[in-house]
Parts: sequence; C-alpha cells; structure tokens
Amino acid sequence: MIRYPLFLFVCFFLQSSTANGQRADIAVLTDWLCGSFSSSRQSNEDSAFFDIRLSIQRIWEERGDGPWLYVEQAMAGSLSRPYRQRIYRLRTLSDSTFESAVYTLRDPLRFTGDRKALEKLLPDSLEEKIGCAVVLSWDSQQKAFVGATGIKTCASELRGASYATSEVILTAEGMKTWDRGYTREGVQVWGAVKGGYQFNRVDK
Repeated sequence: MIRYPLFLFVCFFLQSSTANGQRADIAVLTDWLCGSFSSSRQSNEDSAFFDIRLSIQRIWEERGDGPWLYVEQAMAGSLSRPYRQRIYRLRTLSDSTFESAVYTLRDPLRFTGDRKALEKLLPDSLEEKIGCAVVLSWDSQQKAFVGATGIKTCASELRGASYATSEVILTAEGMKTWDRGYTREGVQVWGAVKGGYQFNRVDK
C-alpha cells in the first residue's frame, strides 16, 4: 500500500499457538493479513505482472463483531490514487474455516492516508458485496489459509464482465491472490492470465 507517515497503522498483534502446527484461528488469520505487501519481486521477474502495493490494516478494534480490516491496492507509481479500496469483515465459520466478507466505500479516495476519516466511518455506511465473500480454510500441509469466492456468485460489471472470482493463499510471509472477471459465457475479460499475484510482506 501506501506508506505515508500519517498512515502508518499498527496492526493489533494477536497471539496464537497455531502457526507451529496446531489448528489455525481467526487471530492468526488477522495477524497474517495485516501489513504492507509488494509484488515488485514478481514484476521484476515477469513483465506480465505489474508492480502493485497492497496494504491491509485493522480498524475499529474496539468492536466485538469483527475483526474489521481496511484494504488498499495501488500501482507502485500511483500510491496516492489506489485503484481498489475495500473493508473486510472476518468471522469464524468453524474450527478451521473463516469468511472474509467484502464491503465497498462511498467516495473511497477521501480515506487514502487518513486514519481519522477511517475511524469516523461507521459500518452502516458500507455496502456489502453480496456473493463476493472469500471463504478460507486452514491447510496444515501448506501451513496456509486457502480460499476462494463462490462459483459465479460475485457479480461484476467491470470491462464487460458478468461475474468475478478471487482465489487466495495466505501464509506468514505473504499471499498469492488471483482476481479475474468473466463474461456470462465464461470468457475472461480482466485480471491476470498466467496466474495469481505474489505479494511478499514488506512490514507489519
């Protein structure tokens, strides 16, 4: 993401014994999601991928219906104008399965680099993207949270698409994400073609 002096969030570090091989919980999921990430290494190795910065920071820590996370994605050369800004809400579905619901913001650019504006934001001003939640399960073999959206459940009109899909693999070191948009006939019209974006952790 965007690494401004006024926008240095500190993700609340949640303790858990899971990363050493025991079952994962929402505390570990939250901790691994929070931070600043970069795809610059992948971009340098393969010109098919852009240099993108991703930031995920926890907000509204006092609320008991979260965790809630603020997400920004921007091209490395346009950090002040992110092309994607979302709010995620995490919840536990079972001992090893979790949901990340996705919400959009009104006038999202006004929140860029502004912690105070985010803290004044209320959940009832958000709009949930129904059908676009990512369900993540703990994979003990990969030591990763692995998940995706439902099949054709996430509506999208971007670049002529009818629906979008998202796939995620999250580890302690970073995450691989693959977002794609398809027409009603199943023709891909946006998103990476060769594979997902590899985001390496830059810092917490």
